[in-house]
Amino acid sequence: MRGLQTPPSLEREYRGLWVATVANIDWPSKPGLSSDIQRAELLAILDKAAELKFNVIVLQVRPACSVLYDSKIEPWSEVLSGAMGKPPEPYYDPLAFAVEEAHRRGMELHAWFNPYRARHPSEKSEIHPKHISRQGPELVKQYGRYLWLDPGEPAVVEHSLSVMLEVVKKYDVDGVHIDDYFYPYKERDDKGNLLDFPDEPSWQRYLRSGGKLKRADWRRQNVDRFVERVYHEIKRTKRYVKFGISPFGLWRPGYPPQARGFDAYEELYADSRKWLQQGWCDYFTPQLYFKIDHPNLSFPVLLQWWVEQNSKGRHIVPGNFTSKVADGSNTAWEASEIAEQIRLTRRQRGAVGNIHFSARAFMQDRDGVCRLVGNLHAQPALVPAAPWLSRSKPPAPDVSAQHLTDGSLRLVWQARGRFPIAFWVAAYRLNGDWVMHVLPAQSTSYTLPASANIAFVSMVDRYGNQSDWATPTVID
Repeated sequence: MRGLQTPPSLEREYRGLWVATVANIDWPSKPGLSSDIQRAELLAILDKAAELKFNVIVLQVRPACSVLYDSKIEPWSEVLSGAMGKPPEPYYDPLAFAVEEAHRRGMELHAWFNPYRARHPSEKSEIHPKHISRQGPELVKQYGRYLWLDPGEPAVVEHSLSVMLEVVKKYDVDGVHIDDYFYPYKERDDKGNLLDFPDEPSWQRYLRSGGKLKRADWRRQNVDRFVERVYHEIKRTKRYVKFGISPFGLWRPGYPPQARGFDAYEELYADSRKWLQQGWCDYFTPQLYFKIDHPNLSFPVLLQWWVEQNSKGRHIVPGNFTSKVADGSNTAWEASEIAEQIRLTRRQRGAVGNIHFSARAFMQDRDGVCRLVGNLHAQPALVPAAPWLSRSKPPAPDVSAQHLTDGSLRLVWQARGRFPIAFWVAAYRLNGDWVMHVLPAQSTSYTLPASANIAFVSMVDRYGNQSDWATPTVID
């Protein structure tokens, strides 16, 4: 087979899609649906994502302290059944199902958690005895319309960490993801006055222990320590599971100089630049939910600033406000805004893809966004490799091929070595063009069309490293 033209390299790009479950934003469409309908709705989202060649699904599995999987620690979320603590009927595990079906379609599945929100205002059912507000009421604070865990309580850190690690250990997820809710966005009382977060007991305990920080700095330290713990504990558990953080898109007003807006550093106690610069994540997804021509918060200007902060060389993957397209408001965007943001991301050296909020915009195909994004995703792409996790190149597989009676060729392969397999890539020439398919880890064969004349197979490990192409030995 020497001298054969080898396939081109697959593109390397995050093409992510958030699937929000809080308040049934994306899935399920409403509480109380049968298991069959829930599964059918999720499959429709995954099929649409696969059709548009997305490669990462970020599924919200813990919108508050109740979950969308079978947990020994927290109760079932009411977004499924309408009642906290009630499993789907007939029983199935939504996260296990989502992981299997995403992988079947050649996509990664990242489990998205809210680390501190205990109960969302949209939740109306009776609180289950297993809920943290019943198990550890001293850890939970009423804050405005929410119940919120106190990040200053050491037991809260241990609880939320245990919840996330339970998923890492039990499920074959490719990533763990947290968004922009650290200390909560400020709430107001009935008279419109801002409420401070009620963490007086944990604050006083800190002072009694000899703590010298100001209260705002202490709150930031609490979040910093949690983020660092999560990253290192995930790596100790399964090194290849990526940790992604999606903070508010502006670190602080004045950074970059023309930036004006919400100060997440002061308001949410989120020193997100520090987490990036310390390397406490594998991919960093600032929510750049602003238009390109925004005078103070321009998408490409902020993206360039974040790339410049990336001293550890992590993956910078901006979040796009795709649900703003044709949303019925006076400030709705056109789909062309999102398409141009993708193009600008590709032109920004150091940025490696996009994650779109959220699935609903694509399921409704707002303003033709599916066609525009689909055109930009014309060829499949692999998630970029993470060299800080592993630089080891897996060996090419052993591949053979068998002629079938209909004239087609079946490729059969076997892995060499003990590398953790994520996907296989099958490539072949058809009418002068290369065709590539990303196949699940469990795949052992692929049947080519009769007119295909050159075929190759490679393996991609869980760190994103791809083997050399192996050409099949043809068996007549």
